[in-house]
Amino acid sequence: MRFPNKETVQRIRRQYLVGTRVELTQMEDMQAPPIGTKGTVWGVDDTASIMVHWDNGSSLHVIYGEDHCRIIREEDC
Repeated sequence: MRFPNKETVQRIRRQYLVGTRVELTQMEDMQAPPIGTKGTVWGVDDTASIMVHWDNGSSLHVIYGEDHCRIIREEDC
């Protein structure tokens, strides 16, 4: 895995602000929450991984370049 540059990390931090609601769309991990699980962003680390408190109690990060989630907009609710 290649680490993202500082500009990429800053872009991800601007996109996934603390409190943003997200939905998991892809995660290749044996302990991953089910696809479609929703959660709340609590930060973005220095590798641009999105730190999420998943609604099912999991806290696995969405790894930049490996896993995927989408922002849940109010109109999606």
